[in-house]
Amino acid sequence: MVETAEILVVKNYLLNLQQQMCQQLAEEDGKESFQPDRWEYKTGSGGGITSVLANGAVIARGGVNFSHIQGDSLPPSGNDQFQKLEGYGFEAMGVSSVIHPLNPYVPTAHMNVRFFCATKPNTDPIWWFGGGFDLTPYYPFQEDCIHFHQMAKQACDPFGNEVYPRLKRWADEYFYLKHRQEHRGIGGLFFDNLQEWSFEQCFAFTRSVGDHFLKAYLPIIAKRKNTPFGESERWFQRYRRGRYVEFNLLIDRGTLFGIQSNGRTESILMSMPPEVNWTYNWQPEPGSPEAKLTQFLQPQEWVETVSS
Repeated sequence: MVETAEILVVKNYLLNLQQQMCQQLAEEDGKESFQPDRWEYKTGSGGGITSVLANGAVIARGGVNFSHIQGDSLPPSGNDQFQKLEGYGFEAMGVSSVIHPLNPYVPTAHMNVRFFCATKPNTDPIWWFGGGFDLTPYYPFQEDCIHFHQMAKQACDPFGNEVYPRLKRWADEYFYLKHRQEHRGIGGLFFDNLQEWSFEQCFAFTRSVGDHFLKAYLPIIAKRKNTPFGESERWFQRYRRGRYVEFNLLIDRGTLFGIQSNGRTESILMSMPPEVNWTYNWQPEPGSPEAKLTQFLQPQEWVETVSS
């Protein structure tokens, strides 16, 4: 049974994670800082802190959001678990981050870690953790993809040899646009409804995922942020950002949960890129750098794994 003190420990970790991420990403940007915006949950209790960096030297728009909300009833939001919890109230908290870079040679990246608890009088609470991180390149580099997945595997390895392969496959399946029949990026990790271990171990794993995100992403930013680019690369970046928008609006569980639970729209849609273009029926030239992206978006084994 999860105790109030344990929930407070999770909340403190998430607040510290948000602060550390804002500091380290702003240092990498070197121009702008994250501006915090505190808000209150309008249909229940709680609220959050939305921290956004815009028009930076490296980051075109980035957000690192913390939220902690409570409500009397659950929205559907595409989570099968919610269908079993009619009559339960809920408590949900998490940190979610999306970074849209200025330079097309720097990938977009997303990270989320969250905790959920459903409560009902005279019934034991039902809880779980979820989260993950993934990478969406425009002009990908093999070594960057390998490094990103090495850090994902490193986050998982202390919890069993089978964890990374399982959550990597889950990410490949989840970050997929069925209406386009293509993947959003090169994946990473995705997990939801994590309650198979003790509370302490589930929380430790969630911390490991949260703590490894910038280890996976910051070296890629540092390596690629000064790569020369022109308007054609910027055009392609805006075009591919359209896929990101489509995924977040049509598929993403966090967006659905936020909207259906009457969350704060500005914070929910912080994940949208600042500039996007859709061009009707556009296809890249065969053999072009833009065409090569297609092969990177096919699920593949980026690092060697050992099954237990």
